[in-house]
Amino acid sequence: MGKIDVNASVTRSDGWWAISVAEIPGLFTQVRRLDQVEGLVRDAASLLGQEVGEVHVLPVLDSDSRAMLEELERARAEAEAAQRASSELTRDVARRFRSEGLTLRDIAALVGLSQQRVSVLCGKS
Repeated sequence: MGKIDVNASVTRSDGWWAISVAEIPGLFTQVRRLDQVEGLVRDAASLLGQEVGEVHVLPVLDSDSRAMLEELERARAEAEAAQRASSELTRDVARRFRSEGLTLRDIAALVGLSQQRVSVLCGKS
């Protein structure tokens, strides 16, 4: 029999994470921490004669907690996008100022970076 990918549904219960795996009937167990789920699922599956490929950990959360987690994920994605845009704009500004003849020191003062970082952004040593 080959490896099977599984979804481990985990629910918080009295200080533990209760685990169930629908793809392997009879696989129910528990762990203290989420980082322990994959290993324990593999071990329990082995005892039931199953070999597991990927383990997808699916926390079961109440609607308020799920909404907060989704909001966090959106905020992080927006922050990462803003950081990328800021980095690109900083590079473009530094290169433009350099092409206009400004010194690395002056560009550094204008954009709020070290002279060394501006040198890297401008492709000059």
